[in-house]
Amino acid sequence: MELTLFVGDYAYSSWSLRGFLLLDAFGIKFQTRHAHMNTPEFEALKDEMAPSRLVPALRIKSPVHKDVMVWDSLAMAETLAELFPKFGHWPEDPAQRATARSIAAEMHSGFTALRGACPMNMRRAYAGFQPSDAVMSDLARLSEIWAHARSFSGAGPFLFGDFSVVDAFFAPVASRIATYGLPVDGEDGAYVAALLNRPSVRRWRSMGMADGHLQQHYEFDLPSRPNPHEPAVTGEVIPGLASENASCPNSGKPIEPDCVIRVGDRTVGYCNPFCAAKSAADPFAWAPTLALLDAKRP
Repeated sequence: MELTLFVGDYAYSSWSLRGFLLLDAFGIKFQTRHAHMNTPEFEALKDEMAPSRLVPALRIKSPVHKDVMVWDSLAMAETLAELFPKFGHWPEDPAQRATARSIAAEMHSGFTALRGACPMNMRRAYAGFQPSDAVMSDLARLSEIWAHARSFSGAGPFLFGDFSVVDAFFAPVASRIATYGLPVDGEDGAYVAALLNRPSVRRWRSMGMADGHLQQHYEFDLPSRPNPHEPAVTGEVIPGLASENASCPNSGKPIEPDCVIRVGDRTVGYCNPFCAAKSAADPFAWAPTLALLDAKRP
């Protein structure tokens, strides 16, 4: 089976993040087609993923699905759960599963005040943002349904114990809360932190940091503060640095010049500038880099 995911900007596209998590967070292999929104390249991407006109979209090629395009993240979630029934997209317990579907659907169609006032921007953390009454009402509703979900399990760190579709749907909300410093605490704050620390979420953000493309209408003229998205350990791309490894840990391809990062006193080389930059942004989020650093640790 061949899966291709079509996505927009890594730093800004909340719906694309959901689509990515429905695959990456469950260990499903896939390819990615990416373009920046509001560009000619994105218009060309839409032609490629027709009849879908929005991201994310998922193309499935298999003996059964010879060439099927699935768009809308809820449709993708249900399709992937059917194709990979053992991967745990939804809770096994029927009552939990029904509740998880209800909550995911509400997230999918609601919380318009929060979405409108606080667009996702994983590169930023603002100080001084003043949420409206409507945004505060959305936050109160989030707290209510999160508490209801936890009442089924309570095991954490995610809503129904293990990471599921419903958590993928709330990951962009966690990012918005972090970016705009929205007031959450207690169990809700712990849930937001768990979502931000999920390796798949960190990988997505690291690609946004590496990409660097700005969409100005997502940028606010507000002071900055320490970014809760930022990992504990980052690396730095240093041109001309010698690497410890002979081939890229992600692709196995030869290392390109000026694609070497330093993490502490260690050096790792990569096959292209984007591969190096995303790994430098959060080296421990990428399993091949982490394995290489651990394997050669003194």
